[in-house]
Amino acid sequence: MRFDGEVLRRLDGYVRSHSGTSISAVTNLFVDEALRAEEHPGITFRPGPTGRRAGLIGGPDVWEVIDTLLIVREAELDLADDPLVAATAEATGLPERKVRTAVRYYAAYRENIDDRIAANRAAGQEAEVAWHAEQDLLRGNDRAS
Repeated sequence: MRFDGEVLRRLDGYVRSHSGTSISAVTNLFVDEALRAEEHPGITFRPGPTGRRAGLIGGPDVWEVIDTLLIVREAELDLADDPLVAATAEATGLPERKVRTAVRYYAAYRENIDDRIAANRAAGQEAEVAWHAEQDLLRGNDRAS
């Protein structure tokens, strides 16, 4: 592949500022993201402490919307289709069209979103265990009987 000089300069700068990457890996990532965004209007990609992830333009990450949808569906088993989308929109404060954008992306890239949801839930559980341990320590419940 041939890149314009300015594109190559910016790509090289990006790789230099993100250790552990290569021009090839970054190019592959950005092309994949651009194709996904083209396939799913309303989706963007953003960096974060756990890596780049899909998000709604002007909204939260896709995994957050889908996690909410799954929680709503679990709580109200009779909800499906339009009522489930509406309940998720209400719970997230998003327009239904944005929830549907997230659902369409999830349908195409389910494994990636499921991995993000699982990681977030695990981190939440770890934080809760740590909080309880701190509370026990502060209350003096850590003493041997």
